[in-house]
Amino acid sequence: MDYRVGFSKDIHQLVENRKLIIGGVVIPFEKGELAHSDGDVLFHALSESILGALALGDLGTHFPDTSKETLNMDSSVIVAKVVSMMKKEGYKVNNVDIFISLERPKLKDYISQMRKNVASLLEINIDQVSIKAGTNEKMGPVGEGYAIEATSMILLKKE
Repeated sequence: MDYRVGFSKDIHQLVENRKLIIGGVVIPFEKGELAHSDGDVLFHALSESILGALALGDLGTHFPDTSKETLNMDSSVIVAKVVSMMKKEGYKVNNVDIFISLERPKLKDYISQMRKNVASLLEINIDQVSIKAGTNEKMGPVGEGYAIEATSMILLKKE
């Protein structure tokens, strides 16, 4: 069987007057991601890890931040388009492991819904989706509350 591994990270500044959207979940907070799209770092890292596994370039190649089409785009649309590319290449997801770095707010109450959203978009079972969150122990831009970061590692298998 043919397997492919992909890895990616995404980071966005946190600013006032933007929604905090992670894994398709709107989380009550005074800041949100600064981005051309809706800024969902989890969906961005996930999408780019799939592109990486397939050697199809990066997110900016397919969804440029200069395009009017991607302005304020719901990042679930990005995931869906990347999943379509993956299927066209004859692959499906074996499993995915995602880590979110954010000083606050705490995400434990939202992880279950994020996992459901990812599983649905990838058309896999929830037990194939791992999502974890942690802080940066007050160090660096994430730890100081200026940014949010997500990393994604994915294993694809040929159908």
